[in-house]
This record gives sequence, structure tokens and C-alpha cells, in this order.
Amino acid sequence: MTSNTQQNLAIWIKHPLAIYTGNDQDATNGLVIKGTEIVELIAKGQSPNTEYQSVFDAKDHVVIPGLINTHHHFYQTLTRACPPALNKKLFPWLQTLYPIWAELQPQWHALATQLAMVELLMSGCTTVSDHHYLFPQVLDNAIDQQVSVAQSLGMRATLTRGSMSLGQDQGGLPPQPVVQTEQRILEDSERLIRKYHQQDNLIEIALAPCSPFSVTQELMIETAKLAKQYDVNLHTHLAETEDENAFCLKMFGQRPVDYLESVGWMHDKTWLAHGIHFNDDEIQRLGHAKVGVCHCPSSNMVLASGIAKVNELKAAGVRVGLGVDGSASNDHSNLIQEVRQALLIQRLRYEADEFTHFDAFELATKGGAQVLNRDNIGQLQVGKQADLACFKLDEARFSGSHDPLAALVLCGASQADAVMIAGQWKVKDKTWLGGDLNQLIADHTHAAHDMLKLQTI
Repeated sequence: MTSNTQQNLAIWIKHPLAIYTGNDQDATNGLVIKGTEIVELIAKGQSPNTEYQSVFDAKDHVVIPGLINTHHHFYQTLTRACPPALNKKLFPWLQTLYPIWAELQPQWHALATQLAMVELLMSGCTTVSDHHYLFPQVLDNAIDQQVSVAQSLGMRATLTRGSMSLGQDQGGLPPQPVVQTEQRILEDSERLIRKYHQQDNLIEIALAPCSPFSVTQELMIETAKLAKQYDVNLHTHLAETEDENAFCLKMFGQRPVDYLESVGWMHDKTWLAHGIHFNDDEIQRLGHAKVGVCHCPSSNMVLASGIAKVNELKAAGVRVGLGVDGSASNDHSNLIQEVRQALLIQRLRYEADEFTHFDAFELATKGGAQVLNRDNIGQLQVGKQADLACFKLDEARFSGSHDPLAALVLCGASQADAVMIAGQWKVKDKTWLGGDLNQLIADHTHAAHDMLKLQTI
């Protein structure tokens, strides 16, 4: 049987225990996948009209759209629970970790990228976005490495060419060894877009100066011009802490949203990580411009940064998704657990009926697709890509639960039983099909220890 023939075989995902298609509730009782797309939704009591060649019996599974992670730092998997950085606020935390991260080697970065992607995959995530802004001299081709890993795994990815140009010598936070010239940043950004952006249906490139306290105003302006030229997305950290607001006022004489507007970033191709400390007027301006925001609940809790105003942002027209953020401030890459964290932290801001488990699901699915401007994912609908995650409720934590979709969030699901990307199974029986997970963990752990040793020699 040829690979083309295999790709054209139809799969019936049959009679799920429960299914979330992207609507709060519907009467769907299965779906048919052909090639990379969903071609039919099956109503309760009906059988497929599409001829199918194989069946996945989902009677024990909760089926949801593949989860979408809209902000991460893969390399930070090497510095989880790192003693020098524990119990610090954002700026001191960064200043402690930058010298460690400056030692990042290509082979360690490749392992960190693979480990982070596989960890996300096992949690039901099918689309990843990484914000890589760290380019020591030995790691000039970091994004090329990430593309290679994503392609080898068959994962859908929006990979951002991050940057830092404002080092400590210029009043920024990062040390000089990880700062690049603006010319180098812009040339490499253009190279990556031309080489990889939308060369297939899986990989996209976005441009992502790290933050207002690590890049110059000129780089923000020129990056926005380059992104407009090639019609790619823009990404950065913004309004994560009040310290950042104070920094922007001191450095630029503006609050972060005013600064964002002054450099040409207030439009629907921009999405921001965190977006916590906006005032009411700023939220309305962001919504009017259709800017996106990635909510990062676990990281925001670990660093005590605050709670994003998700309902106000959405009501204003802001596109809101979900992200695990870096594994040095989370400290995991588990997106289904992040759905639960989003529900719980938003319940500290809103009443119980004002932010539901469906709202949390939406952030990680349709909301994430909107944030990344990828309109072919995020829902189980005809014509969308066949990205889905299937969970079993067969662990002790689920015993006694009654509503399967609610149980997935409230009882704390952590690992998918089966995951599909573009019509291809990547996880089956809670096992990664693409390699040896134990060996990957061993190699990654060794790399993490080697990296930290350099700080103690």
C-alpha cells in the first residue's frame, strides 16, 4: 500500500463517551477523517455517509480538538526548579537565569525543543508556538533546529524568531553575550520567513522581539515593517508585571500599550504574552485593534505576576488563547493541566458562573487558533484539520465523576490516551509513537545537569 493510498483512507472516530467540537454542547456522536481533514460529523444515532476503511472506537474516550499552546520557551525545560532562581519576582528571576541560559549549546537546545514538544503532545497539544529569543554565538541557527524537530515529530508549529538587542550596557536586562545587532536580527528574520513560512501546512514563522526591556524601539519598528512586508504575525511579552509598566515609563515615557502603538504593533497580526496589567481604556484599545493575548496562568502564579482579565479582554474584542509559558516559570509543559489552571485562577477574579469549564476549553482550542491566525484548527468541524486528542477517564482521580467533559478539567486530566495531527496518530495507548521517551528523558536530564554545572565550575 502506498503512502498516498494510506493518506486517502478514511477513519471513523466512533461513538465517543463525550465530544467537544468547539461548541458548548451539540449532538455530535463521532466524526470521519480523510487525509488531513475532517470530512463529516456524525449525529447521534446515525452512521457515516462517507466510505471509511478503519474505525477508532472512542466509547471510552472524551474527544476534544487538539489543544493549542500559544506561548512557550522550549529551552527553559533545562532549568526547571532551578535553585538560584526559586522564589523570585520576574526581573530578579530573569537576571539570575540569563547567565545560565547564556551557556546554551546547540545539542542541548535540540533536546530541550524535542522534550518540550513531546511533553505537550502527550498532554493533548497538537499545535505549539515557541518564543525563542536567546542566541549565544554558538546557537545562531536555533530556529532552524526547532523547525527540524517539529517536522520530525509531525507537529503543527508557529515558531517565532525572537530577539534581544538591548543589553545591560544599554540599560536593558540581558547580558551582552546573548544580545545581537539589529542588522543581524532582521537579516535572519527575513531568511527564516523566506525559507520556512508556510512551506507546508504545519510550519509558520512569526517575529518576536523579546520584550520592551530587552530590545530597542527601533528594532520594534523595523520588525513590524518586516512582518507587514511578508504578512507574518508579531509576538512579544507585554504588561506581565507592574515593574514592566514602570520600566516603560522610565525608559520610553509611555505605558506599554502606548509604546506598542508608537512602534506600529496595534493590529490583528500581533499577539502578546501575559497581558495582565492593562487598565480599562487600554483593554478597549487592544480590543478595537483586534490584538491577541496569551493567558499564562501557571507562570503568572509562580512569579506572582497577577491575573489576566480574560473576560474583559474577550468582551472588548481581544483574541485570547492559552499558554504554558516557559518551563522555568511553570514548571511543566502540560496544556490540559493548564486548562484547569485557567479555570481555577479565573474563578478568583469572576463568579463561578462567569467563567466555566467551556470557557477554559475555548482558550486552549478555538481561542488559540484565533490568536495564531490559523483558521483551519481549533474546532472539530468539517473542513478543519484533523487535529484531536482523546482522553480516558479510567484513573482514580475520575472515579465517581458524572459529566465527562467537566471531569476532564475539574478532576485534573494530565495525559491523553491518543493524539492525532493532520490525520496521523502521534500518540496511542498513552505512548508516544515517534521515539523512545525514556531515552529522550535521560538525554535531556543529562544535558540539564551539564548546563547547570557550568555555573559552579
